Amino acid sequence: METNPRGIPKVQFVENVDEFVAKSDAPVEITLGKFQETIAKYKFMEINFMNRKKGLEMKIPEIKKTLTVVEYLINKQESDEPIDTTFELNDTLWAAAKVKTTETVYLWLGANVMLEYPLQEAKELLEGKLKSAQTSLDNVLEDLEFLRDQVTTMEVNTARLYNWDVKRRRTSKGATEITA
Repeated sequence: METNPRGIPKVQFVENVDEFVAKSDAPVEITLGKFQETIAKYKFMEINFMNRKKGLEMKIPEIKKTLTVVEYLINKQESDEPIDTTFELNDTLWAAAKVKTTETVYLWLGANVMLEYPLQEAKELLEGKLKSAQTSLDNVLEDLEFLRDQVTTMEVNTARLYNWDVKRRRTSKGATEITA
């Protein structure tokens, strides 16, 4: 079975419905049910990828902002003059401060974990995380596009099979009325 680079299966377009139904051992209703089930699976994956996209879109600016601060601290490292800054104490309370130049910085790693890093090491870590997050976002966007194509293909397959079945029933109903 053909897949995209991250293993999401590609659906096949049903070119000839007559051949497809002839090859299938299952009744049309079961095949239609399987098509609907496949569409539901792809839509579930699409929702998960959309949530992942939102998370990455929030995470990337945060990493960029932190990286900018670390780069600023690296530039100020040569100078002996303190850095004037304001920092948040509470949601609505900010304080002004003069901070001495530093050689280390504390980074939140998640899960209530914060570690101290030398400035250069922190910069390298953040650059790696930023590159990784951007690559993940590119992959998610590519996967979302792929999933939309698969859902569309399955919806077209479903409609074609349903219409084929309606036509078949009308034909068999017409043939039954003529013989009666």
